[in-house]
Amino acid sequence: MSATITRVFDLLKHNRINFPKNNFVCGKIRGEWVNYSTEMFCELSDNLSRGLIASGVKKGDRIAVMSPNRPEWNITDFAIMQIGAYQVPLYPTLPDHDVRFILENAEVSMVFVADGSLYSKVKSACELCRREIAIYSFDEVAEVPDWKRLVAEGQMQSDIDLESYREEVKPEDILTLIYTSGTTGTPKGVMLTHNNLVKNFQNSAVLLPAGIGSALSFLPLSHIFERMVVYLYMYNGTAVYYAESMETIVADIQHVKPNAFSTVPRLLEKVYDKIMEKGKELAGLKKNIFFWSLALAEKFELQRGWMYRAQLGIARKLVFKKWQAALGGNIVVIISGGAALNARLARIFWAAGMPVFEGYGLTETSPVITVNYFGHTMFGTVGPPINGVEVKIADDGEVLVRGHAVMKGYYGREDLTAETIDAEGWFHTGDIGELLEGGFLKITDRKKEMFKTAGGKYIAPQIIENKFKEAPLLEQVMVLGENRKFPMALIVPNFTALRNWAAKKGIEYTSDAQMVSHPVVVDKFNRVVEETCKDFGKWERVKRFALLPKLWTIDGGELTPKLSLKRKVILEKFKDEIERVYLDAEHYRAEENSTPH
Repeated sequence: MSATITRVFDLLKHNRINFPKNNFVCGKIRGEWVNYSTEMFCELSDNLSRGLIASGVKKGDRIAVMSPNRPEWNITDFAIMQIGAYQVPLYPTLPDHDVRFILENAEVSMVFVADGSLYSKVKSACELCRREIAIYSFDEVAEVPDWKRLVAEGQMQSDIDLESYREEVKPEDILTLIYTSGTTGTPKGVMLTHNNLVKNFQNSAVLLPAGIGSALSFLPLSHIFERMVVYLYMYNGTAVYYAESMETIVADIQHVKPNAFSTVPRLLEKVYDKIMEKGKELAGLKKNIFFWSLALAEKFELQRGWMYRAQLGIARKLVFKKWQAALGGNIVVIISGGAALNARLARIFWAAGMPVFEGYGLTETSPVITVNYFGHTMFGTVGPPINGVEVKIADDGEVLVRGHAVMKGYYGREDLTAETIDAEGWFHTGDIGELLEGGFLKITDRKKEMFKTAGGKYIAPQIIENKFKEAPLLEQVMVLGENRKFPMALIVPNFTALRNWAAKKGIEYTSDAQMVSHPVVVDKFNRVVEETCKDFGKWERVKRFALLPKLWTIDGGELTPKLSLKRKVILEKFKDEIERVYLDAEHYRAEENSTPH
């Protein structure tokens, strides 16, 4: 027996029928795990829906949620959507001016916040808005209405027939308004429908084989990638556990021992870097076995002979079993998105017995366009299109998409919608790519991020940046050089690795700020840059670089919530350092040319 799913909230009935005894979602309250069963979750969602109706919320109203991942995020999401209102997610790290813009632009009438600090942030923005906005908190905050008040009011409204409200919601109705990052201007509200998300998680279900009982979630639900993946878990009957914070992931993963999680490549790179640090500390035979296993993993292919498989079996028992244990010991699948995954890293995780499936998409495509999965995987690609989605490459190399994944449009911006979705229904992604044999898509760069040097050569920075990420001493990098004679890089070292390297070299480590200008450190990074760029074309090789003393962060404004670089922000923030590098290079060239030979 099963429920027909045409709207996202049909997942509640689907779980009541198919997974009535499951833990639906689990979160932490003051360090203790709290489990919400299927029935408890559904009852809370229904009562909150009735409470919202009793407070005057109608179909088409907009309700915002500003909170880190927690079960209440999902409960409010379902309560909002099943009465036909639109949920508007707000990243907790959004700057104040963006919060105000979104509240005004989306005509939000109510906001749910996680705690007192976010209440203060939203209250300040609401006071500047031209409309009355009610605010409720998930945590108990003095003088702030608690979300449970609405739940309690809903419990007393048993005469409200929710089914009549659900029947009014059609698959083509808007589910959510998601505002994209405003790095190139004001944020744009992406209108996604129930049909967009339902078809996306149904056709992405190939990702999850049978037996995926639990998943850890730590990427922000405010981003459509994690939100869709959580809907997918619910569709699959997989219990979702929310990590308490990014700082507690290691402890939380050991407690949950999940079968699956979704991530961005940067977090996998950090896991790998920590493993490598421990490997380098080994000695003698153990160290030899570690690096023999690693060399074996780098050659991993899905179809290899019996000799390789036998060697890999030994490596898994001696080395990779410990890697698996570090991630809970029960991983069946890891889903990677949000940025390009280094193919070498993917091979290593696969060899270690923890398959990583890379996918591709945008907020405007709900989000999945293509994804690798068991039986359909090609390293270095983002997989084949999911069912119901067409992909083609335009004459200039841009990836175009058509099908159920494509958004309804940008809210209130018919002009931008028309620029992005052409008359034949093709959505222009802004990414450059190519279709390989078997329909696998390979993304080479962002169309807007490619730049042309003064010599007229085009450079795709992401390809070079991904190669740089293989260097253990390097944490973050951005390659630039628009209209310059050569490309340069802004580099943030991995300061933990740098400290260890300095200790081995007998160099006193004073501070991060002082070490980035230490001549021996600069010389070491010179060699790292040369080694990294040796296989690129002459015009692509990074000739100069600047070492920066501080990590780029979401709070600092240099990274998006999915940890992608905000290139325009970084260019503006470090324009003095960039100019200094190019000026020094000109002086060096002038001196070299004036020296007699």
